[in-house]
Amino acid sequence: MRILGINIPDEKRIGVALTYIYGMGPGASRKILAETKISPEKKAKELSPEEVNKIKEAIARGFKVEGELRQSIKQNIGRLKNIQSYRGTRHMKKLPVRGQRTRTNSRTVRGNVRKTAMSGKRKIELK
Repeated sequence: MRILGINIPDEKRIGVALTYIYGMGPGASRKILAETKISPEKKAKELSPEEVNKIKEAIARGFKVEGELRQSIKQNIGRLKNIQSYRGTRHMKKLPVRGQRTRTNSRTVRGNVRKTAMSGKRKIELK
């Protein structure tokens, strides 16, 4: 089954399956199912086409998801970079933005860059 261009797993409960959509968490999923009066315990493959349409309409009405959400996040980061705020400069330098330390434990943002002696170098083959 597809909702908003995303393949929803058939064997999972619809409450969990909706979280496969970017921007939909468990809370938003529960809110949509309560609004459409669909049981969260129902499997995704058991939904009728009318129920699927109700879910699609509820998501379109109340939430930014997928491409629209990604685009707005990208615009927000671009705005921070343009006004050269502290957060924007951290984004530009590819450093942690939310106050984390950088002496250690910033591998996720910087990539797996090791800056200690000999750690990033290739081993020379001996003949």
